[in-house]
This record gives sequence, structure tokens and C-alpha cells, in this order.
Amino acid sequence: MSPTTAVSTACAPGHVTFLGAGPGDPGLLTLRAVEALSRADVLIAEPEVLDVVRTHAKAGVTVLDATGAPERAATTDGPSTAVVVPALRDWANLVMEAARGGKRVVRAVSGDPGLDTYAAEEMLACASADITFEVVPGIAAAVGVPAYAGVPLRDQQGADVRFVDATTASERCWTEVGASDGTVVVSTTLDSVGSAAGELVAAGRKPDTPLSVTVAGTTTRQKTWTATLGTIAQTLKQAKVLPSPEGNRPVIAVVGERSAAAQRDQLSWFESKPLFGWRVLVPRTKEQAVSLSDQLRSYGAVPHEVPTIAVEPPRTPQQMERAVKGLVTGRYEWIAFTSVNAVKAVREKFEEYGLDARAFAGIKVAAVGDQTAQALIAFGVKPDLVPSGEQSAAGLLEDWPPYDPVFDPIDRVFLPRADIATETLVAGLIELGWEVDDVTAYRTVRASPPPADTREAIKGGGFDAVLFTSSSTVRNLVGIAGKPHNVTVIACIGPATAKTAEEHGLRVDVMAPEPSVLKLAAALADFGAKRRTAAIEAGDPVTRPSERRPGSRRRRAAP
Repeated sequence: MSPTTAVSTACAPGHVTFLGAGPGDPGLLTLRAVEALSRADVLIAEPEVLDVVRTHAKAGVTVLDATGAPERAATTDGPSTAVVVPALRDWANLVMEAARGGKRVVRAVSGDPGLDTYAAEEMLACASADITFEVVPGIAAAVGVPAYAGVPLRDQQGADVRFVDATTASERCWTEVGASDGTVVVSTTLDSVGSAAGELVAAGRKPDTPLSVTVAGTTTRQKTWTATLGTIAQTLKQAKVLPSPEGNRPVIAVVGERSAAAQRDQLSWFESKPLFGWRVLVPRTKEQAVSLSDQLRSYGAVPHEVPTIAVEPPRTPQQMERAVKGLVTGRYEWIAFTSVNAVKAVREKFEEYGLDARAFAGIKVAAVGDQTAQALIAFGVKPDLVPSGEQSAAGLLEDWPPYDPVFDPIDRVFLPRADIATETLVAGLIELGWEVDDVTAYRTVRASPPPADTREAIKGGGFDAVLFTSSSTVRNLVGIAGKPHNVTVIACIGPATAKTAEEHGLRVDVMAPEPSVLKLAAALADFGAKRRTAAIEAGDPVTRPSERRPGSRRRRAAP
């Protein structure tokens, strides 16, 4: 328990937490912020941070924002109360009204409450009304965005750092920072960067002073331009950034020698990730895609899961019922799980019969990989065997012991799996001397089509890459959503999947060196890194595949 938890509990109900949601990256929320959000009865958030914070809110939380749009009020899984708030409603009154109702209120602001324009006024209003409150600091955009842009604000020389809000800065403020030779961090908008640069030059800064400008900082939409005070307006114009209808987007500009382009080239760790900003289609369910999506995010990508199959019970459940009863009566020496869905199917059948993990006592349990093993652990079962090498049926067979009548009192294995599973594991176990009860635990059917905007993005080139993890994902995705656009990078887990993709008129750009989803993601990242390096060496801008629209892309010729 954190030191502030006790304060929060003692003051509840009728307590307000002013919480900094950071500059945009959900991963920058503090542990204390997540804790406060999980306890909130009412969440009051600005629209730009609502998606960042509501993920951590409990089921049933009431969400208030200033947009008045009902869909913005959707929260975490479970019932919740959606409240439409007038756009011009006074924030302080909104906070106090909720707190007076005896609720734990979280007021989330972008960045840090200490630098928020209105948070201090809301705190004073609470104090005047004798409403107890606390403050959970967040990472301010003026600090977090330069760090993500690779622009250090100080070095060993310890230069001054000044923070300026261009929308409220006075003439005196510009004069003071213009006379300084320290680093100036300016919060402004995209179409006002040139004006801010002009103010600094007029106040005494040299026109050749280096400057960096970052928009959408700490998110996968982040973009940084480097120039000087005298050239930034022309730089943005040449980059076709301005003029733009989105000119009012907030930016962070860093002025001073620390923002020199040569230094940023070495320190730009975020935007230089191999798949930075790539929208990657993952044709798997969220449950199946957890580790894969996490790995893609580590490469800077934005994964988008689209289920291509749906799981249904077997048409004739008697076989599964007999096998589960056999577990209890000692019919099996082993049970082998080849998917998370198999674990789920057995668990549901256990619950139907009033059984729990204790029914596995005396039975050895095998899992085909880490995700399946984690599903078993969540069920209360620690697997005895997980492949030490490749996480597949072949990898499981490599570690599976042969049947030994001396040490194995029972020679039978229970294998609950999908109706369309391959025979590799069954054949391998039989070769090792085991008898196998190959039981259909669930059926896989083609999933429903994804939403219209997702289908349009697939066919229209809105995705930068798609990862195919089996031949069925190729067939099912094309069947429910259409063929990916020819600019989309096609990555396949192995030769059989690649062959199916080519049969559907797709050119395969990336193939995993081993049949592993994580190796597939790594291979796509390597492809992205090489593509980025080639663009830089050619003096071209680094673009995502979806930003290019060549006339056509021929299929790869058959070998």
C-alpha cells in the first residue's frame, strides 16, 4: 500500500484526486495514478486523456467528459453509467458536485496538474468548499515530449531551462528568454511555431539558433522536425505540414544547442524504432494475440487485432464428456493442451460438472507454449512440460518422453483440441508408444466480418503490414474482409502459409526463420529497420508503406 492510499481511504467518501495523465503514452501513467483510477467512483477527464486513463478504471465507474458525446462515456468491461456533460460546463462545479455526492472522484488532466491552466483553480474551489483532495503528479508534456524526441534539456554544463506557454506569454517573458542563452521549451500550436520563433529572434536570440518541433509527442503519431529559429517556418512549409486544417494541434518546441539536429540523430530512440507508427493487422483474437501485440508495440507498431475464426462447442459433446470423466477416474497418464482455446474448453466442462483444478491431481500436464501455459496457471494448474525449444507440436514432441511400462502405469494421453488440428502431435505420440484419445474440444468457424472501416482500411491500404500465422488466417481474412492492398507488407509464419498467400494473389515480403509468432514479429521488425536504413542512405524521407501508393505490385514469381 502506498503512503497516500491511507489518506485516500480515510477521506473517502467525498474525495477528489487531481491526477496527471502524462503527455499521451499510456505507459507513462504512474503506479499511484493506476491505483487511484482503480478506486474511483467518478472519472472526470479531458477528451484527450480519456482513453489513456479509463482503461484502469473499475467496472461501473461513472465517466464524465466535456464533449457531450455518449460514445466517449464508454468505459471498462462491465456495467457503467454514461453521463452526457454540456461542453461548456464549469469543471470546478462538476468536480465538487460529484464529490459532494459522497464519491471518490478522479479529475484527470493532460500532463501534470501543477502545470495545468485550470487545475489550481479547481483545487482552490475544493478547498473553499471543504472538499478533501490530493494531487498525483504526472509527466508534463514539456519534459516528456523532448525526452521521446531525443532532445535533452540539460547536459553536464547545466544550462538554464525555461518553460514558456506561447498562448499566455507576456512581452516581458519573451524579452527575458530572448536575452538568455539557456534552453527554452515552448508549448504552442503547429501554426504558431513561426510566430513564437519570431518573438524569440525579436527578443535577441540569433536566427541560426537550433530548434526542434514535436507534434503528438510520446505517441506513435509523433513527428519531429529540426531547423533553426530563422528557417522553421519554411521547413514546415516545405514538408507540407503547413498550411493545414490541423494547424491548431499542440506542439512542443525546444530552442537551444541541445536540440541540434546532429545530436538528435543519435538520441532519437523513439521515432527510430523499426516499425514506428506502422499499423499492423494481426488476424487473431485479442486473447491469442497478447504476446504478439506486446512485441509489436515494443518495435513501435500499432497492432490491430481482427479475429478470423470464432470458437464454438463441438457438435457432439459426448466424446468430450467421456474424456473429462476419464480424467477423474484415472484413465490418463497425460493431458496435452495445444492452445488457449483447449484450456478454455476443458475449464468450461470442469465448471459444468462442478470440478476444479484439483481434478488434475496425479495427471501430468503438457502445454504447447508459454501462452497456453499461462492459461493453465490462471486455471490453477502448473504444466509439467513446456517445449524447451520451438513452441509447436513438433517442439512438444522433441521433449515428450517415450512410453515406459516400468515407470508409466497408464499408457494413454488425452488430447483436447480443435476439429481442424493437424495430425502431427497424434502421430508423434503414437510413435513414442502412447495411446491417444484425440478429442474434439471445440470447433473453429469463420468469424464475422470486421467493422466497415477496418474492411476499407484492409482493402484500401490503410494498414502497413499484416501478419499471417497460418494458412487458415489467410483464407479467412480474405473471405471476411477482402484482399489486403498491394502496398501492405505481407508477413507469413512459414512456407505453407506463404504458399496460401500467393495462391490468393498476395506477394510475400517477410517470412519467419522459424514457425513462431514472435520470430515472425522480429522478422517484420528487421524488414522495417532495413527499409528505414535504405531510405536514410538514399536521402529520402522515412515513410510507412501505407504512405506510398505505387500503381501496382506484381506477385512474386513461383520458384
